[in-house]
Amino acid sequence: MKVWKMLLSAIFTVLLAVSMTYAVEIGPAPTSTLLNGDGPFAVSTDSVSSLVTGFGGGTIYYPTTSGQYAAVAVCPGFTGTSSSISWFARRLATHGFVTIAMNTNTIYDYPSSRATQLAAALRYLLNSSSSTIRARIRTADRAVAGHSMGGGGTLIASANDSTLRAGIPLTPWNTYTSFSSVRVPQMIFGADGDTIAPYASHARPFYNSLSYPEKAYALLNGATHFTPNSTDQRIGRYGVAFAKRFVDGDTRYTPFLCGAEHTAYATSSRFDTYLSTCPY
Repeated sequence: MKVWKMLLSAIFTVLLAVSMTYAVEIGPAPTSTLLNGDGPFAVSTDSVSSLVTGFGGGTIYYPTTSGQYAAVAVCPGFTGTSSSISWFARRLATHGFVTIAMNTNTIYDYPSSRATQLAAALRYLLNSSSSTIRARIRTADRAVAGHSMGGGGTLIASANDSTLRAGIPLTPWNTYTSFSSVRVPQMIFGADGDTIAPYASHARPFYNSLSYPEKAYALLNGATHFTPNSTDQRIGRYGVAFAKRFVDGDTRYTPFLCGAEHTAYATSSRFDTYLSTCPY
């Protein structure tokens, strides 16, 4: 029996290693200028009715160029709607992702409900969106992101589904801070002026609790809880780079998270603190 357990453990380790060797290079080689704004892909949109099952509808953004792209669901925060995080969903799409800026069933839903709705939004993209959109999705490559309670929902969704490729919580809020069970790479953004989800009791403890090797934490300088609700170059740049590195598996983006490009950009005027488990 002991030999069989050892054999099964070895097989699982090999399968896990194989599953993490995926790599898809989509679009041109990244540059600092390209990551500071919209990407190279023109984007189309499609509206999702609030009458769908499992979440509150929203807007899908997808590259007009035919091809296969990963899917990302982006969730707003407490009392927020899809419009508050649509810039980030669109920004990801311009860099080669199919995304949905989603609405929640009610604007007062808590993180655990938002986690369930993030999963429902991803299922909608894969199974119920138009044939044009479904044809552009690599179904195995999925990620979640969200602001405030949507960020808390992002962490919970990542704990619930280890097959996700990445999570990107933006000034996240949640009632508990331990996410040691998460096995999905996380890029967490905190804000030094956040009085709603203070980074010292939310974003930073969330990051500290993560035991999975691949993670990063960026404390935005001169930012508030609501900074993620409008275009922010730092969030766009690092959110895209992290998604490209871990959702697509594209190592061309590693220098923008760990190497010379990151070092040149991550000045104290942009980040009070930047932590990571680099090298990736």
